[in-house]
Amino acid sequence: QVQLVESGGRSVHAGASLRLSCVASARNFAGATMAWFRQEPGEDREFVAAINWNGRLTEYSNAVKGRFTISRDNTKSMEYLQMNSLKPEDSAVYYCAIGTSKFGSSSKFPDEYGSWGPGTQVTVSS
Repeated sequence: QVQLVESGGRSVHAGASLRLSCVASARNFAGATMAWFRQEPGEDREFVAAINWNGRLTEYSNAVKGRFTISRDNTKSMEYLQMNSLKPEDSAVYYCAIGTSKFGSSSKFPDEYGSWGPGTQVTVSS
């Protein structure tokens, strides 16, 4: 059974940095595409970033490109999201997800992910 748990979310002021972490209990973690999504109340889940199995390939949404960095440590079954220069519009619940297919152009779609964590709240005030 796959289990993902996010941590690191909290309330900060605009311009601050946060690092989100996700610990996975999944046999296939080291070979899986991983991603971060976020969701605001009443909105669809939004793609943030994805990373391939060995960390050499990444993809970001235009909204976070240049400010956020996704990474992973397969030895610890951990995924991270370093968020810099945070803006109020970054406020959301952030979810980590483990993919069911190879990293590629479809990695930005929620349907490509089979398991999700419960989420961690990030609130950025102006």
